[in-house]
Amino acid sequence: MEFLTQFIDFFLHLDKHLFNIVEEYGTLTYVILFLIVFTETGLVIMPLLPGDSLLFAAGAIAANETTGLNVWLIIIILIIAALMGDNVNYFIGKTFGGQIKKREKILFLKREYLEKTEAFYEKHGGSTVIMARFIPIVRTVAPFVAGAGSMNYSKYIVFCIVGALLWVPTLTLLGYFFGNMEIVKKNFELVIFGIIGISILPMIFSYLKSRFAKPSAA
Repeated sequence: MEFLTQFIDFFLHLDKHLFNIVEEYGTLTYVILFLIVFTETGLVIMPLLPGDSLLFAAGAIAANETTGLNVWLIIIILIIAALMGDNVNYFIGKTFGGQIKKREKILFLKREYLEKTEAFYEKHGGSTVIMARFIPIVRTVAPFVAGAGSMNYSKYIVFCIVGALLWVPTLTLLGYFFGNMEIVKKNFELVIFGIIGISILPMIFSYLKSRFAKPSAA
């Protein structure tokens, strides 16, 4: 319970915690940011790390000249972290996905989820990889499913690169240019919730669409 409380506190006060990390570790902050993004995107069992809000907070911290962090270096490092994480996740899926198809469930991954996601990939194509990048939890599971499914690597990696090039700079630069506005600093928790809310809107719309869609005529 204490761990959960600490995690939520870290999640909601990323700006303050990152500032403390910079003060204590200096340039090693780049490594810490790399490891968090790599873990979120690369390990399918770690989908709850604060990816979107971390990028925003990192940009805001970099805008503070006293930290000595370079926003462009952060962007480059985190693009690499996202790509490496996605590739690790893809090949984990390629290696172990077959086992899930033979069973009903491994950890929190059900065969049903894998089959539904594969169907979604078939319907929407590689753009699914790009869309998934902006959706918490889904961006962690999507590379695994792509590897476990029928998407070949040459096709996957193109959309993977495009997604990383859109995701990291967009959220980091939003934090860089707007994160230090007084209204944002005073309401950082609300901003974080806003980022999360916007990120999960596609999932909500998708759920509502499937929930209320009329059954097709036989």
